[in-house]
Amino acid sequence: NNANASAQASAADLASATLSAQGELVTNYLSLRETDAEIDLLKATLEGYERSLQIAKNRYSVGVAALSDVLSAQTQLYATQADLAGMALQRDQLEHAIAVLLGKTPASFRLQPAEWNGVVPQVPLSLPSTLMQRRPDIAAAERQVAMANEQIGIQRSAYFPSLSLSASYGSSSQKVSDLFDASTLLWSIGASISQTLFDFGARGARMDQVRAAYDQSVATYRQTVLTAFQNVEDQLSGTRVLERQYGLRQQASEVADRNEQLMVNQYRAGQVAYSEVVTAQASALSSRRSLVQSALQRQTTAVALIQALGGGWSAEPD
Repeated sequence: NNANASAQASAADLASATLSAQGELVTNYLSLRETDAEIDLLKATLEGYERSLQIAKNRYSVGVAALSDVLSAQTQLYATQADLAGMALQRDQLEHAIAVLLGKTPASFRLQPAEWNGVVPQVPLSLPSTLMQRRPDIAAAERQVAMANEQIGIQRSAYFPSLSLSASYGSSSQKVSDLFDASTLLWSIGASISQTLFDFGARGARMDQVRAAYDQSVATYRQTVLTAFQNVEDQLSGTRVLERQYGLRQQASEVADRNEQLMVNQYRAGQVAYSEVVTAQASALSSRRSLVQSALQRQTTAVALIQALGGGWSAEPD
């Protein structure tokens, strides 16, 4: 009845808020661990920069290098130390955000640094679109439809599209435009569904109000479903593209590391200017950080996909 539908809609709204908070908490936690990884990376990089500075100083002290080499090495060292301080601030802010989401005061909450697990959940190659029926926003919109026409009792299967979402291709087996086809989906607003769902024996203003309320609720429901499909498609596309991007960034980082070491060795032997060392070191550090950030993107995209599907790969609510 209408009271039950209203209660279910309210429960769905609560579930939506809960899912959103859970997603934010997980994303913040992963971001904090990625920050820990970047902090460790910067600390290791600074050790290398200190060695390079010492090499420059040694070469300057024996008159085979200019003072500018030492100054360049010092500039790069200090700038990277400043970056490290900025990462410490970012970590504090993420820790504070996590504390608030857990209902604690930031001053009383601490998460000790820990090794980051960059593993990304494996996305099934094919996902039934009916998984999204568990999405709280869809459930709430569905109950609003039921409340708008409580005497009919519409079946869920009558107006939720049945599609296959493919992570391997990043698109559904039917085009989004098909969702507007009344012959494909009974929940489209049209004369055929009106004849099924309304008692044409009723007359007057009340009937007009019921029909208007129903039409509005169905339009909202349809838009909610379409937005949900867009959200899932975005995350599936992101999953596929980010996996390939991560592999390329990994290769770039390995090459940049080799080039950095080559330039340091050649500088020590007096074969290249220190400016080439600085360029190689900056490129290597940028590549390392991009790789770590890319890994975080893959994880947070997986979290977003889980949220978009209403909480996971299973069709049953948790």
